[in-house]
Amino acid sequence: MKYKNLIFDLDGTLWDSRATIIKIWNDVLNKHQLIQQELKPDDMNQYMGLLAHDILKDMLPGVSDQQIQELLSEVVAREKEVLGIQGGILYPGVEETLKSLANTHNLFIVSNCQDGYIEAFLEYYQFRTLFVDFESHGRTQKSKAENIQLLMERNGLSIEDSVYIGDTQTDYDSASSNNLPFIFCEYGFGKLSHQHEAQISVFSDLKKYI
Repeated sequence: MKYKNLIFDLDGTLWDSRATIIKIWNDVLNKHQLIQQELKPDDMNQYMGLLAHDILKDMLPGVSDQQIQELLSEVVAREKEVLGIQGGILYPGVEETLKSLANTHNLFIVSNCQDGYIEAFLEYYQFRTLFVDFESHGRTQKSKAENIQLLMERNGLSIEDSVYIGDTQTDYDSASSNNLPFIFCEYGFGKLSHQHEAQISVFSDLKKYI
């Protein structure tokens, strides 16, 4: 067994929540008359893994920081309410593989999502007992790299026994800044700027590398 501690990204790695999330964003933006045409799930592809604040700033150029923050508060509140009920779509093999890995490995999540988002994922799929700990930007206001470091320090994880698993360049860079090995989920939303040796096309292939 090469790694004992598996740290996962969430969106594009474990599940796809775009169909649920896009309804929330459309509702909030329509309420404030900020969009003329409703967003489609694919419109979110370029933004997956980014901070919600930065997504709104890009979508709504010229909107004040204060209004962005107000919109963000509405989105976060709705996500907490709706995601726990409607959930998202797990990628093939995620449930079975996680349940198997939890018997032999320590599982963690670090995501750039808002506070309550990871909790909604764990609640909807009843995965709370599978994961040891998690951290998010929404809870700490720190970068993904800083949150990985924070989670590792909090749980006494060593670099030699740990690996980060994600689907974007940000995931790779955040792992690298912590000297962590990285496994790339090529089925997700992102691309890497280089060819990466450890990559999987389906989640169950993770077992080949750990």
